[in-house]
Amino acid sequence: MRPTLHNRARVYDSVRSAHLERAHQLAPASILYRRHRYDFDPALAEGLDLHRGGLLRTTVTLLRSRLASLEVNEPLLRPSVVRTAVLVAVARAAAGLRRRELVLTTYAIENRDPFGAVPASGPRARARAAVDRAAGRYVARRLDRVAFGTGAAQELYGALLADELAGAERALVPALSSPCGCPSGSGQEDGRVLFLGALTDRKGVPQLLAAWPELLARRPGARLTVVGSGPLEAEVADLAAREPGVELVVGPPRARVHELLRAASVLVLLSQRTPVWREQVGLPIVEALAHGCTVVTTDETGLAGWLADHGHEVLAPDAPPAEVAAAVAGALDRRRSPESVLADLPGTDGRLDADAWLSAPRA
Repeated sequence: MRPTLHNRARVYDSVRSAHLERAHQLAPASILYRRHRYDFDPALAEGLDLHRGGLLRTTVTLLRSRLASLEVNEPLLRPSVVRTAVLVAVARAAAGLRRRELVLTTYAIENRDPFGAVPASGPRARARAAVDRAAGRYVARRLDRVAFGTGAAQELYGALLADELAGAERALVPALSSPCGCPSGSGQEDGRVLFLGALTDRKGVPQLLAAWPELLARRPGARLTVVGSGPLEAEVADLAAREPGVELVVGPPRARVHELLRAASVLVLLSQRTPVWREQVGLPIVEALAHGCTVVTTDETGLAGWLADHGHEVLAPDAPPAEVAAAVAGALDRRRSPESVLADLPGTDGRLDADAWLSAPRA
């Protein structure tokens, strides 16, 4: 277990290709993570200092490293909050032994109270909830800087952890990407709809499949490309076998994903809240905007307000198939140019701006 190459590190519970792409643009930092996500592309790892491991392995890595700055998972990310608390304690102890200053930071996008949706039932569940709450408060009290990626996250933290974060510097840096710099290629295809993400209920796949026949009735030339994998892959494959205008793409390399984003006119991501999950931002939304796509989504994403204010379609999560079809058809019929979508985006990636602020020297 080798020490980190850099004196700055970021801790992730899981890593996906978009993290690796962005890491090449962010200030140099080692990445400590527990697992890969479904779209992890090993080719993007070249040139990065990656450390994969469980709690024990990551603890040893922190103890052997000489870190000046550590970005950790946000304190309301409940599935990993105990692990985060342990790593914060270890990193602080290691810095103290070496008499080095350690700046602890986080990038926060959680927009759902992880303790409010499902009451803990039974002594074991109540004990786990109490431990998780304590761990979250411990992490929050020890943060030096917090960058919020959405206004919804900023409001949630203000409601739940205002006292614990009183000593931390805080800033709102919207989680929007700048226009993608990939080659323009052949451009958007009229009538091309794209779904990008995990093929699960919570990503709205059933709602999209139910609305597709309605959309074809309104716009017979529409075509759908579904990119992803997951439990509902068979249902998508069945639709693709019956409908010549539907294509399923599983596990493409990132270069192919960029091609598909450039070709799409509309991205659809009909996120559905569950008792334990809510769409914080929606990486496919961010990537689609960066390629000039119009977005059709639900008000579950933390970007819903921004999207509605900038000409995109935001639906209720329980919108019926006819309403979904009408929204997608309307977006296709408007034929909004990519240049118009891109003009609404910031000049620099919001995550890069957040990272620059988080890593800036302390006064």
